[in-house]
Amino acid sequence: MGHLKGIYKDSRPVFKVLQWMVAVCLLTILAAMLLYVIQYIGGISPDNIHYIKSVQALQTISVFLFPPLVVANFWSDQPCRYLRLQGSSCPTAVWWLVPLSMLVAAPGINILAYLNQQLALPAFLQPLEDLMKQMEQQAETLTLRFLQVKSFGALLINLFVMALLPAIGEELTFRGLLLRRVTHVTIWAVAILFAAIHLQFYGFVPRMLIGAYLGYLLLWTNSLWAPILAHFTNNALAVIVSFFAYRYSEDTTMLESFGTENTLWAGILSLCLTVLLIGYIRKIATSNS
Repeated sequence: MGHLKGIYKDSRPVFKVLQWMVAVCLLTILAAMLLYVIQYIGGISPDNIHYIKSVQALQTISVFLFPPLVVANFWSDQPCRYLRLQGSSCPTAVWWLVPLSMLVAAPGINILAYLNQQLALPAFLQPLEDLMKQMEQQAETLTLRFLQVKSFGALLINLFVMALLPAIGEELTFRGLLLRRVTHVTIWAVAILFAAIHLQFYGFVPRMLIGAYLGYLLLWTNSLWAPILAHFTNNALAVIVSFFAYRYSEDTTMLESFGTENTLWAGILSLCLTVLLIGYIRKIATSNS
């Protein structure tokens, strides 16, 4: 495939979008065929939780992870550099402050999600609101099924399927592929798309703000590894806390509720500290520029 590298690097943007969509479609078809073979040979029920996790993993790989890697090879002689997967000259402190910022932000994200849930659409859009609530409930039910595990082996599988794959795949697509010209406008445009693509209206605002932060991390560090690290930390935190809560018969929703209502102080404090920490990350990440 080496001789094919960069053969479409001069393609117009519209043709690059079409090439990317073709790659997504072809890889999705291959993933669907593989899942059919697995189900047919293994006689696995479509409701089997392990099969559902396989579906989730293959969807992430075929839609988000592989397409950017494939098309980047056709669009550039240096696909890793094209996707900004090279290292960064940022100070070492950035690489532990980034995950720390996501840990500190957790209660603040909860309060933003809580406020987002209070939003209501106009009366004439009631059918749409009912549909969105139904989709939210289905997504929440499936997520709870994923998280209700007690063995450490199952925890590692969840971290792979629910944290690592989405972090790498979604960042390759949204910040690596779609965010080519990194400006304030494009960062927020991609952040809005990032939030919308999840089809969860009642988590739109915090997801959009997280997406914007991930975009700014790319701007400040010029490396996709920074947003990947932040994205993974955010997802992994939810998986790990839910695992220990379920394993020891505690309230598995405590992570989502901490920072709201009776612990509102934690949410407000979290938002203040997060803003300060992000400002500090920006300062040291851009100190050499």
